[in-house]
Parts: sequence; C-alpha cells; structure tokens
Amino acid sequence: MYRGVPQIEVSFEVDANGILHVQAQDKALKKFEKITITNDKGRLSGEIDRMVAEAEEFAVEDKKNKERIESRNSLENYVYSMKNQINDKDKLAEQLKSNEKEKVEMTLKEALEWMDDSQSAEKEEYDEKLKEVQDVCHRVVAEVYLRDAANASAETKADDH
Repeated sequence: MYRGVPQIEVSFEVDANGILHVQAQDKALKKFEKITITNDKGRLSGEIDRMVAEAEEFAVEDKKNKERIESRNSLENYVYSMKNQINDKDKLAEQLKSNEKEKVEMTLKEALEWMDDSQSAEKEEYDEKLKEVQDVCHRVVAEVYLRDAANASAETKADDH
C-alpha cells in the first residue's frame, strides 16, 4: 500500500440462519461500519456461499499484503531511525568517523532508492533488505562502541597515574 491509501479491514460472517454480517473498519480513522444481509432481502444461499468463498479467498491475500506492508514499514522505519541517529549530536553524529558516516549514509540512501524502485517487492525481499542494512549499521555502531570503550579505559588508566 502507498501512503495516503486507506487501510480498511473487512470481515464477513454467515450465521446458522444464512444471514451475512459484514463489518469494515478504517484503521487510520478508527471508523467502523457494518451491514447485515438477510435472506428476506432476496439473497440466495448460493450467492451467499459464493460471497463467503470470495471473502475467504481474499482473506489469505489480505494477510499476505498486510505482512508485506509491515515488512516494508519496518525497513523504512529502521532507515529513518538510523538517519536520525547519525545526524543527532546527542547520539552517533559526534562519534562517527567520516568514513563510517559515509558508509552508513550510502547504505541508507541505497535502501531508500531500492524501496522506491521495488514498490511491489515481496515480504521476504523487504526482510532481506532490512537485514542487509542492519548488518552494515550494526558493524559500524559496534566499532564506535568498541572505540569509546577503549578510550574510556585509556582515560581511566591515565587518571590512575
């Protein structure tokens, strides 16, 4: 799904009397609507069965789409979170060497470009890209923390003498 497109969750239920209950909820607006379709409104049970089968078919597709969107959002959130961290003086900005910052920035830029070019990528592709980006960023951040720990240890030894 693209930003600005409503995310609507629809559920269908047929009770023992053949009455179809349809509920729809706009996830962003928290707006909820429902309708009940009874046999006395001229619905044939064959048509109801077909509608239920279609709903079940689309439920699987909807679940896959939801998972794909969640994976895309995870990647996008991670990229923007890292961008903020490497540019925030209170976080990583002051601790990164220029080559480390360039490496992370390039990785994040490439990930965003990949996302723009891969709008219809599958969940697994987004998960794989997230892992690639995390691997690069985690290595750089680990180097920063090791360097900081070594500097703190050296300062402690110097203070002891």
